[in-house]
Amino acid sequence: MSKSATALIVIDVQESFRQRPYWSDNDAPAFLSNLQTLIDGARARNIPVVQIFHVEASGAFSLASGFVKTLGGLAIEPDAVFHKQSHSALVGSGLDVWLVRHGIRRLVISGIRSEQCCETTTRHASDVGYEVDYVTDATLTFAMTGRDGRRWSPAEIKARTELVLDERFAHIATVEQALTGSTAKLTS
Repeated sequence: MSKSATALIVIDVQESFRQRPYWSDNDAPAFLSNLQTLIDGARARNIPVVQIFHVEASGAFSLASGFVKTLGGLAIEPDAVFHKQSHSALVGSGLDVWLVRHGIRRLVISGIRSEQCCETTTRHASDVGYEVDYVTDATLTFAMTGRDGRRWSPAEIKARTELVLDERFAHIATVEQALTGSTAKLTS
């Protein structure tokens, strides 16, 4: 697929998350480095970069909070910016219209949180016919505790996300594979 038919989608990489009690700096430096490489690579290849912000009526995700802005440590000059109020970036944000108008058929998904808005957008995009590359190394999530009291690490959550998305809803890709369009199945 031509690069002109591809867009990099950067989901919810915003200061709002630093205000949440579950925020952890542990994985943030590697995430930001990988995402910056992905953004810079997209720019070098003339792949449009689209930034999505999650907004809510109140709290750290409200526009009035001042935290709905790019997460510190990331340099991004997006071609388009959209605000969403649901988990999927394709619902009610205007992104869907923008993608059609620009002839985009392949989405490269990155952002925060791996198993929530990134995964939901990936599933939705696949269901409506987009080819999707899910770049796990350019997503970030945080530990979670299940109903049974089990504590899931970010690495376990990402592994589960890859398991349920791989070759069903998306190609799991490294940063390099997403940039070159080479999303052959990874081998261990």
